[in-house]
Formats: sequence, structure tokens, C-alpha cells
Amino acid sequence: MLPQFFDSVLSLVVKTSTDLPPDVRAAMKTAIAEEPPATQSGQALAIIAENIDLAEECEGAICQDTGMPTFEVKTPVGANQIEMRKQILDAVAEATRRGKLRPNSVDSISGENSGNNLGAGTPIIHFEQWARDDIEVKLILKGGGCENMNAQYSLPTELPNLGRADRTLEGVRKCILHAVWNAQGKGCAPGAVGVCIGGDRTSGYVHAKEQLFRTLDDLNPDSRLAELEASIMGEVNKLGIGTMGFGGRVSLIGCKVGVQNRLPASFFVSVAYDCWAFRRLGVVLDAKTGAISKWLYRDPANPIIHMADQAGFQRTGREVVLHSPLTEEQVRSLKVGDVVLVSGRAYTGRDAVHAYLMKHDPPVDMNGAVLYHCGPVVVKEASGWKVTAAGPTTSIREEPYQADVIKRYGVRAIIGKGGMGAKTLAALNEAGAVYLNAIGGAAQFYARTITNVDGVSLTEFGTPEAMWHLTIKDFPAIVTMDAHGNSLHKEIEQESAKELAVIGA
Repeated sequence: MLPQFFDSVLSLVVKTSTDLPPDVRAAMKTAIAEEPPATQSGQALAIIAENIDLAEECEGAICQDTGMPTFEVKTPVGANQIEMRKQILDAVAEATRRGKLRPNSVDSISGENSGNNLGAGTPIIHFEQWARDDIEVKLILKGGGCENMNAQYSLPTELPNLGRADRTLEGVRKCILHAVWNAQGKGCAPGAVGVCIGGDRTSGYVHAKEQLFRTLDDLNPDSRLAELEASIMGEVNKLGIGTMGFGGRVSLIGCKVGVQNRLPASFFVSVAYDCWAFRRLGVVLDAKTGAISKWLYRDPANPIIHMADQAGFQRTGREVVLHSPLTEEQVRSLKVGDVVLVSGRAYTGRDAVHAYLMKHDPPVDMNGAVLYHCGPVVVKEASGWKVTAAGPTTSIREEPYQADVIKRYGVRAIIGKGGMGAKTLAALNEAGAVYLNAIGGAAQFYARTITNVDGVSLTEFGTPEAMWHLTIKDFPAIVTMDAHGNSLHKEIEQESAKELAVIGA
């Protein structure tokens, strides 16, 4: 049955993870043109552009967080959905084995990683019958950082800086603006939002995510919603959030709104936030063989337009060169806005590592260390481990732990994305440490700064959550929280809040 179905789905998974669709590329090209190259957002976009090209060229994951695979499958009447589901699971497991997907499926109670992206509810597969005689399979890979920036509002409600949002399209507009503002750099801006007006709490989120399957350049058939989408796109980029929350002219590359009927007692607005690494593709398959008859969102006959017109990230000569282990004197000499190039040993540490360090001594000497908030994609080769994708994860999740880890163990630099909170900022000032913001999603770009995997600890947490011992060379990042109590994230949030209040008035 369908002898080529497995290979077709595997091709879809690999292409979705490694090759950004043309409409997203076009939107990011526009964003690059909007930002002056010498600004922090301009520099970040240069790295993003280079990363997109690198991922396509080497068929590597655009972002190391390949997210929760979500398949939307439409089949003719009588198609064997049981067999299709089995082959989709096999294709996901094979893509994970090949390093095209990061093993992300974790048991919610034990914390154990399945290692192959299979488990209860993973991947997500939605089947629907239709009257056509072919098969359509669409896939979206939406990472955890932007997934955490999803939002759901129950109207009427009071919104910070915007006032009351009523059960009207104006109230919906305020909710969307608030969701984008609240995401700041934590969702890897510039992002895109899918929105559902109505439904219940469950169907609203599902329909909001379904809006992300629309192309960024389409026109909503409902004139009321088309006007709302245009209004949001015309207003939201005035907030000044910019790429990675560094400040800038482009905070959103797309807004797609759908509507569902609701109960009289409920009025939900559900927002699905996606990052710049907006990975979704689709295929149409022959119902007898499962072979690909057509690609959706992309035409393989058309050549890919490269993103980086020049060489991507360009050095200016003003970068501060750092080599770990770092001293307090080195760190206190840095200030917000400095661009640094870090070389030497760095250790990865995500949620499981931070929780572990609250109760146990670290497996390595962390005095003067660089701690990288990263869950890399790694493959085992004959010569040892190789990192194939290694961008930063969202740092704010570690806020409950980070101050203690810095002060207990002498960590001098944290690399992550999206910034951290007041507790960590105070610890940076007290202990003499610094927060370095890398560019979220730039997994191929940063993988090339890793010259060696020297070891690994805490492998029982699974490869994304283990502590990897890395040698890095000229790893670029921006100081966004320094050892003097300054935070670019706090500054941009406050300034954009003022703009939000003006727009919402």
C-alpha cells in the first residue's frame, strides 16, 4: 500500500526543517532592507540571512529546535489512515536519526526523552477526508520558544498599556498587539501570528495554528478580517521591538486571522506566535503510489534566491575579543551594546541542567565559565560527537535558577536569547557576570563556531538537555545585560510599551 508514501513524507520533513519557504524568504528580505546594516537589528538580520543560506546548502536544520511536528493530512474516502499514520511516525523517527530533527519528545512526568521524537501525542497528526482523489500532507515545525509566546485572551479584559478590550474587532486588535508586544525577543522576532476569533479554548488554539498554513502574501477572503490583518501589519512595526527584541523597524512579518463560532458566554482570542524561522511546507501525493506529484509553497523548478547578498555577518573591527575562562575584570569592562567574539570552552545548559545545579555540584569547574543556553542537534560519528545545529534557546525559562548558578559557581557569561529578569540582572551586577544575546534560530551559523566537542555530562537528560563541553571560536553575540545593572531588554520593553499605549488609544 502506497509504496512511496514513507519516502515522500521523509522528504517533506527534511525540506521543512532545512529550507525556508519562498514567501517567508521574501518577507525576511523585506525586513533586511528595512533595517540599517550597522544597527543591532541589522547585524542580527545579516546572521539570519547567512544562516538561512547555510541551512539550505548543507541540508541542515535551520533552527536546532525543530519543534513539535504538526501534520495536516487530507485523504480520499477509503484511504488507509492507520497505515499512513504508521509511516508518518517511521518517517519522523528516521529524520531524527539523520539529525534533521532534534529529539524533542519528552515524557511529561518522568522527563525521559524518547530519543526518536515519538511518544504520547508526538508528533501531532490531524486527518481529514475530502472529495478529491489525491492526498495532501502539510507540515509545520514550530519551536518551543515561540510556542511559549502563544496567548489566549477571554474578552472583555484589561490589557497593560492598552486598556479594556471589548468583544469587538477593536478588542481583538488590542489582543493581537499585546501578544506581539509581550513576546519581545523571546519568540525570535520578527515573527508571524496566526489568530482565531471565537471557538472554545481548545478549538481556538487549533484554528489559530491552522492560520499559519496560509502564505504570508495571501488576502483574507473575509473583508473584515483582511482589514484587521492590514491594520495590525501597519501598526505593530511602529512598536520598535525589532529583530530579537534589539529595537528596530520590523517586529512582525505576517498576521493571519480566522474566525469560529462561539458560545454566548465565551469570547476567546487565541494567538499562535511563530518565529522568523517559519518552517512549513506541504506536498500533494498520488493516492495509489504515495509519490510526490506537487510541492506546496515552493516550486522545485524555480531556483532558490539566496538571502545574504554579501557575506552575511561582517566584522567592524570594534568587536571585543574574549577567551574563556573569563575574569571579573574582563566582564565588568563590557557594557550593553558591545559586540563580542567569544572563544575557548563553553558549556551548554538548559532547563534540566539548571534544575540539577540547584541540588548538585556541577560535573565541571564552572569558575569563569561561559554557560550557553542551547540544546544542540548532535550526531555520533566514528571520530566522536559532531554538533550540526546549535542556536540559543529562550533564556527566561532559567530565571528561577540563574542568579543562584552564577553566584554559587562563578559563571562569568551567559549566552542565550530574549534576555532575563530582574533577579538575574541583580546577580550579574553583584557577582560580575554578563548576559550575551546570540541570534535565535541561527543554528547553522553558530554550529560553525564550534570547533570541537570535548565531552558531555548528564546524558541521562537526553541529548538536548545534556551538558555539552564545547570549544568555540569567534562566537558573535551582543551584550544586552551588563554587570552594571543595565538591560537592553528592559529598555526596549519600556519604550515599546509607550508606543503600544499610543497605538492602542
